[in-house]
Amino acid sequence: MDTRTVAAEFTRLCKEGKADEAGARFWSDKVVSIEAMDGPMARCNGLKEVQAKGEWWYANHDVHSFETEGPYVNGDQFALQFKIDVTPKNGEMAGKRMQMTEVGLYTVKDGKVVEERFFY
Repeated sequence: MDTRTVAAEFTRLCKEGKADEAGARFWSDKVVSIEAMDGPMARCNGLKEVQAKGEWWYANHDVHSFETEGPYVNGDQFALQFKIDVTPKNGEMAGKRMQMTEVGLYTVKDGKVVEERFFY
C-alpha cells in the first residue's frame, strides 16, 4: 500500500472518530511517536508504548470534539491537522476546558506508519 492510500484511509478513520482503529491498522510494530514536549511520553518506541500513551491520554482527558484536516502528502510522509476541544482531568489544567491545534507528521514504510511526530 502506497503512502497516498495509507494517508487517505488513516485520515478517513480519524475523521470518523476512530483514531485508535487507524493506529491499530497502520502503526508498524516498531512505530516511534515523538511529542513536542519533555517528559516520560515525549518519545515512545514500539507499538505497545504508543498504544499505552494513547490509552493514558484518553483516560486523563474529556474530549468534547476532535476534528481532522488533511491529508497533505509528500513522498513517504503525510501530515494531518487536528483541532481538539478538551478538558484535562489532572494536573495544573484540570477542569479547564481548552482548544488545541496540532499537526501530526507521519512517515510510511511498506504500508505502515513507522514514525509519528507532533507539532503544537
